[in-house]
Amino acid sequence: MLSNIRIVLVNTSHPGNIGACARAMKTMGLSALTLVQPKLFPSAEAIARAAGAEDVLENATLCDSLEQALTGCTLVVGASARVRSIEWPELAPREAAARLTAEAVHAPVALVFGREHSGLSNAELDRCHFLTRIPASPGFASLNIAAAVQVFAYEILLAHSAPPRAVDEHDPVGAEQMELFYAHLEQMLVQTEFLNPRIPKKLMRRLRRLFNRARPDQNEVNILRGMLTEIARKLAGKT
Repeated sequence: MLSNIRIVLVNTSHPGNIGACARAMKTMGLSALTLVQPKLFPSAEAIARAAGAEDVLENATLCDSLEQALTGCTLVVGASARVRSIEWPELAPREAAARLTAEAVHAPVALVFGREHSGLSNAELDRCHFLTRIPASPGFASLNIAAAVQVFAYEILLAHSAPPRAVDEHDPVGAEQMELFYAHLEQMLVQTEFLNPRIPKKLMRRLRRLFNRARPDQNEVNILRGMLTEIARKLAGKT
């Protein structure tokens, strides 16, 4: 089950941090490391900082985009300390770990970490169902990324050792299916002039938050996309 939990690092700039993250993962039984456009990898410094977790580095998956990294994942949690202008569904680290371990029994899940200097962008957080952050001193809340991975890896191991947690009966679709739906939805909102692409404001971000909370299954996504297709057909008939 722990092998279904992906630790995703986005645009990591320092190779030593990648190695330290691999070490943090292995000490807690995690092995699925995914790297999205790291600045430098593979690297001798990453191997040195891994200190015995070289196998995690060797088996790491390299991706060109976060979308690729999340393929097949039914639950995505973004770890970020940045305050957002739009409130995002948030979980405490322990609750995030409990949800990840419960759903990893049935499908891949992902815990996503952003850049060392700026974290996750809003566009990247759009792909996450939940936000999580590590409580820290208000005067100095900055954690090294490997330290953050270690905290979450520890919580995941604790959750894994706890009695099984009940999960939702429905089977939510993966991230790639939701991205296809969001593209279809945005296309129709523009076509019906509900969304002005020149002044989009935060409409799609709010809609993503709404559907990420709902986490539709395949039948529900099929219904939603069928509705959009029928609207498009009706509009075409009026032209």
